[in-house]
Amino acid sequence: MTALIFSFNYDLSQQIVNSLKSLASIEKIIVIDKNKIDSNNYTSVQTDYPFGNQIIRQIIETASTTYLLFLNGNRRIEITEDTIAKFISKAEQSDSGWIYSDYYEKQKDKFFLHQLIDYQQGSVRDDFDFGYCCLINTGIAKRFLQNLYVQQTVLRYSGLYDLRLTLSRYAKVTRIPEPLYSVILSSDEDEVNKLFDYVDPRNREVQIEMEKVFTHHLEEINSFIPFRNKKPVNFSSSFLYEASVVIPVRNRVNTISDAIKSVLNQKANFNFNVIVVDNYSEDGTTEKIKSITVKDDRVIHIIPERTDLGIGGCWNEAIFHSECGKFAVQLDSDDLYSSENSLQKIVNKFYDENCAMVIGSYKLTDFKLNEIPPGLIDHREWTDENGHNNALRINGLGAPRAFYTPIIKEIKFPNVSYGEDYAVGLAVSRQYKIGRIYEPIYLCRRWEGNTDASLTIEKMNANNFYKDSLRTKEIQLRQAINRKAH
Repeated sequence: MTALIFSFNYDLSQQIVNSLKSLASIEKIIVIDKNKIDSNNYTSVQTDYPFGNQIIRQIIETASTTYLLFLNGNRRIEITEDTIAKFISKAEQSDSGWIYSDYYEKQKDKFFLHQLIDYQQGSVRDDFDFGYCCLINTGIAKRFLQNLYVQQTVLRYSGLYDLRLTLSRYAKVTRIPEPLYSVILSSDEDEVNKLFDYVDPRNREVQIEMEKVFTHHLEEINSFIPFRNKKPVNFSSSFLYEASVVIPVRNRVNTISDAIKSVLNQKANFNFNVIVVDNYSEDGTTEKIKSITVKDDRVIHIIPERTDLGIGGCWNEAIFHSECGKFAVQLDSDDLYSSENSLQKIVNKFYDENCAMVIGSYKLTDFKLNEIPPGLIDHREWTDENGHNNALRINGLGAPRAFYTPIIKEIKFPNVSYGEDYAVGLAVSRQYKIGRIYEPIYLCRRWEGNTDASLTIEKMNANNFYKDSLRTKEIQLRQAINRKAH
């Protein structure tokens, strides 16, 4: 077996090398680094682009061992002979091209299990978490090198992503649900900034490459939808209100009044209302809403009959309400519109671009509305020509979201409290144009009361698995459309 270390820290890489040298099953060690390192213990490959296609291809073409062990040099990794044996056993049993496993995180002499999630057809995010160690079947990788997107261009950043997607088309990507190695942690990572890495303008060049690789993958699996196939939208005029701002809420006594008032302060040349779906609040939120409704009849306060509704179910209550407007516009109960013209801008965009859905941009702030990193989230990775395809690769479409009500009533929201917006966004994008606004339409307040302020590994895994399942379903629906068309 050949061990391949992607080195980002010299000292950590040397520690990994020293631990691998004691393993009889490791025949060769290769360290990929931006700096040329002279060593008798391993082969050093110098490159500015460790994940570029030229390096990945070179490693696979010249590999003489049955398996390649890819190691992320960002952390010190502890691997044993038992680790290698179990990886190889699974490879032989499953005919997999790419294998990964759960692992332990070791911090201050304590071990914490870090479970990963199973790979499925919709696990196409470029940031899918494989942990720090993966086994590649060299023979399978060699066999399908000719099917890589890199046959068409040079890639600086997405060669490994290209390899993974290609292997997933022709072989299994398999998780071993057992911790087979340990990762030594020195401090907590900044998960907030990681969450928004793909919309960081500094990463734009990376994302353009990833999109090209992913689009090729969709074409190869017959799930690519050309932009020219979009349906036109015919806006009806039979609505009492032009727009309804929808606010699902549960236990937001500290923020709900501000959210509602930011809607009521909107200046628009049309009639609008705000539909607050109060999902059995217990902290005084209900009373706050009632105190506003008696002063302004534009506020509709709904308490659903059902007690099992998630955020998506609450949205369905709003869009099927008799007084829901032509356009249903999102505002979370924590947040505020950034100006008195936000609603007008959203509605204008529907007519300007004849779209079924509009997605704006937002600015991250603390509770006192001070801007916090990374600031503006505008999703400029979106393009009219390919955004509906690239939407399957990224983990969110942006906010605030607004919908042409007759169309969203046909689609309906899934009754969940995570990913409900992404699910309907994918469905809309499959058939209709989505309009984008790249200036901040609202302020997203981050505070300890946010539902995603501090998530456990188990909850993050459940969320990611659910979104991958949405992608799986969407990919299969798009494949069916293409089969029918031909």
